[in-house]
Amino acid sequence: MIRYLTAGESHGPGLTVIVEGFPSNLPVSREQIDEQLRRRQQGYGRGRRQQIESDRVEVTSGIRFGKTLGTPITMHITNRDFTHWTEKMAVWDAPPENLKQVTRPRPGHADLAGAIKYDHEDIRDVLERASARNTATVVAAGALARQLLARFGIELTAHVVEIGGVRATCIPSEWDALIQAADASPVRCADAEASDRMVARIDEAKAKGDTVGGVFEIVVRGCPVGLGSYAHPDRRLDGRLAGALMSIQAIKGVEIGLGFEAARRFGSQVHDAIAHDGSRYLRPTNGAGGLEGGVTNGEPIVVRVAMKPISTLYTPLMSVDMKTKQPEPAAVERSDYCAVPAASVVGENVAAWVVAEAFVEKFGGDSVEQMEDHVRAYQARVARR
Repeated sequence: MIRYLTAGESHGPGLTVIVEGFPSNLPVSREQIDEQLRRRQQGYGRGRRQQIESDRVEVTSGIRFGKTLGTPITMHITNRDFTHWTEKMAVWDAPPENLKQVTRPRPGHADLAGAIKYDHEDIRDVLERASARNTATVVAAGALARQLLARFGIELTAHVVEIGGVRATCIPSEWDALIQAADASPVRCADAEASDRMVARIDEAKAKGDTVGGVFEIVVRGCPVGLGSYAHPDRRLDGRLAGALMSIQAIKGVEIGLGFEAARRFGSQVHDAIAHDGSRYLRPTNGAGGLEGGVTNGEPIVVRVAMKPISTLYTPLMSVDMKTKQPEPAAVERSDYCAVPAASVVGENVAAWVVAEAFVEKFGGDSVEQMEDHVRAYQARVARR
């Protein structure tokens, strides 16, 4: 079993993630972790915060000479913007006399519910942790997980398929072409014409002080048959992927394979026929999105994720001041106009973690060498079926 725990505030000294249960002897590249952190900060529509931060990971335990030790791995990401918040986010000092509390909750954010739940007078005590800035820790954990998956031939990518109602319709089917086209787009859309229209839609929102959401798709290829289980609800890989992706800030929907479209078709138009080519089972279609009964079936995992517009509006909606109970415009925090491209990178790494978690459960082992032995034995058994 592998797991991680994160800590940190958006404008605090930094963010920390502790990873437990990773096998030993896995070569780890710091550059690959930093690359995923860099990708998370990119994308058209991001705010000024991304011009301040330049995320890099510092590892303080669990890795020696570039290899995992099998013990807890601690990764830390420094918040460079903390230099401007040392008084307002002080750990031990008393609040400054001129401290301005946040008391006008933003509709669509955790502000109001969080302040009531934790008895906070200053909503900043909520928004600092609820902030999507904390997705940097999740990406760091996922970047570590995808290096384990790569050892066993499992790859992931994500691309944006819709922003503000503008949909991509011409998406490359070939893996390398898809990645190249998405990487070349400022909104990570592999359809060049749709990419231009998405940028225009973001500009339209920005001009109005508004925000836009969208949909991105994650594809995982190379998974063996048998990750996950139908034996218990909490072991179903589709449920675990959906739950983890829904935990990302601003995510409101997840569908796998045909998703909601499957509800509109006859069964004969939904389910994937089974064939055998003499060496393995295969499917001519992938409506199931690589998962049946909560278990991988050998086809690529395909997941689409819907993100709502960012809740901070520069032309704010009306709210209520929690101190005076009088109607006031909602507070405005420095934010993005569209974070769908960045969210696709976050989702990609969240999916990497969930798949790696299921992979470790399936093949066990305290070291990668033991895992490799288990995988080889399983592959030989599968080949005899």
